[in-house]
Amino acid sequence: MTGHVVVVSAYHGGSHRAWAEGLREHSRHQITLVTHEPQAWTWRMTGGSVTLAEDLHTAVTDHGPADLLLATSMVDLSGLLGLARRDLEGVPAALYMHENQITQPNLGRAKVRREHALISWTSLAAADAIAWNSRFHMDSVLGALPRFLGWYPDRRHGHLISGVAERSAVLPVGMDLRGLDRQGHRGGGPPLILWNHRWDDDKDPGAALAALIELAAEGLDFVVALTGERFVGQRDRWADEVAALGDRVVADADLPTEEYRDIVRKADIVLSTAHHEFFGISVAEAMNAGAFPIVPNGLVYPERIPTDLHDLCLYDGPEDLRERLRWALTHSEALVSAGPALRKAVAGFDWSVVAGRYDEWIDGVVHGD
Repeated sequence: MTGHVVVVSAYHGGSHRAWAEGLREHSRHQITLVTHEPQAWTWRMTGGSVTLAEDLHTAVTDHGPADLLLATSMVDLSGLLGLARRDLEGVPAALYMHENQITQPNLGRAKVRREHALISWTSLAAADAIAWNSRFHMDSVLGALPRFLGWYPDRRHGHLISGVAERSAVLPVGMDLRGLDRQGHRGGGPPLILWNHRWDDDKDPGAALAALIELAAEGLDFVVALTGERFVGQRDRWADEVAALGDRVVADADLPTEEYRDIVRKADIVLSTAHHEFFGISVAEAMNAGAFPIVPNGLVYPERIPTDLHDLCLYDGPEDLRERLRWALTHSEALVSAGPALRKAVAGFDWSVVAGRYDEWIDGVVHGD
């Protein structure tokens, strides 16, 4: 049996867009997308529900009544449900948590304010079902809610937290891993280290560049690809550090999709210096291509890395990061040997595998199971 799922994506860009369009392509359900442009994220959260409700009305008029409303975490779900109540009578509402503003660090382009975090909370409270992209994400938010709600003067909603937990499930982000199943380049050239993240403070490009500069000064042989989304002025902050790496830098751009995927397929090591990561798409892509991850010992990463590789892949602090990189740069055969286990750890995220899990979850929400 198939149903009509209206997916509401308030900030429809990057990984949010890829997820929504991937679900539409691979689900057996009819998926209709209601979207807003990926800009002005605070306005999308605080005011977007008004115009999303208008667009939702058009969508159900054109494509038929919805069996399920599935909103992303940039949507003020409680506001949307109130505004669209005539179009959604009797329709269950679910929430997909790409991220949240309750545990989001105050780093980067826009500072998180308490009213944004409150929208995350009221959306969770309003949802009939919640899917989180990782167990770390779910557990960290549920653990933070008592303190967050305790800040308010009275009627603090704490009695609702257990219900949110009961309505929660973990569903990893669906990904297109086809074509990213070859091992990285292991030939006669130097090892390629890939840093493939947004150039925001929460991803800490400075920490990555500092470690690479020190290893270059020690004479270790490697080249570097610096990719990932860049906003105005972000890359310029690190111009001197990138220049210090000289001709070791073989890529330094937010590359078009196919060029980026080609770099990922060639990478020997993928590096993260993040302070904030709820899923880790870029690291998972590189792992599937055979790159060896050097990542923080925290956030989602212990969940991503096979347990028997934790000691080699996970680092604590700057010196430990450099030590892990030194080891990886001088043990190429061990990196190749780890490839099958790393690919197995992320293979289940491909849409060909995970779409069925989404469909089962959708069926359960629609039918009240």
